[in-house]
Amino acid sequence: MDKPELRRRVLTARLELSDPERREAARGIREGLLADPRVTMAGTVACYWSMGSEPATQGLVYALWKHGATVILPVLRPDSDLDWAAYEGPDSLRPGPRGLMEPTDARLGVDAVRRAALVLVPALAVSRATGVRLGRGGGSYDRVLARLGPNAPSIALLYDGELLDEVPAEPHDRPVSMVATPGGLVTL
Repeated sequence: MDKPELRRRVLTARLELSDPERREAARGIREGLLADPRVTMAGTVACYWSMGSEPATQGLVYALWKHGATVILPVLRPDSDLDWAAYEGPDSLRPGPRGLMEPTDARLGVDAVRRAALVLVPALAVSRATGVRLGRGGGSYDRVLARLGPNAPSIALLYDGELLDEVPAEPHDRPVSMVATPGGLVTL
């Protein structure tokens, strides 16, 4: 299956989830991550503010921030690369391009993600064999993952059933080291 077809299938399946199923999945992902000391002791966490049918991250971002983590969220640049800014609570966000919510704090630059002890990224699917993630096709998070050092854990957030045996990959695709699903955290 090629990338556009797999994207279509995953997005269709996500739209078929009920609101209670989505809420329960978000709760499972959040609780699983917050139970892991690698997450709660990370110091600086790069995350994202979910949108649409993505597993919800709003509660996770807030919980990390309340636990004392410095949470940085992406700011979409015109070239589709991601700048970063600190999350300073629910009132620190404003609407950005493409329906994204972005932090209003000072921009930290595209390389700020290198200082994160943990990086949480969106994905539509991830290969169990290679860790390669299928994103939405813009390449923004492949650029982010390419900037990370070998010891910075990167975790894709998925619904159950989106960790697949294979995901189509191209040379620019970058793997993640773990996947968080409602069923738990999986190291790849």
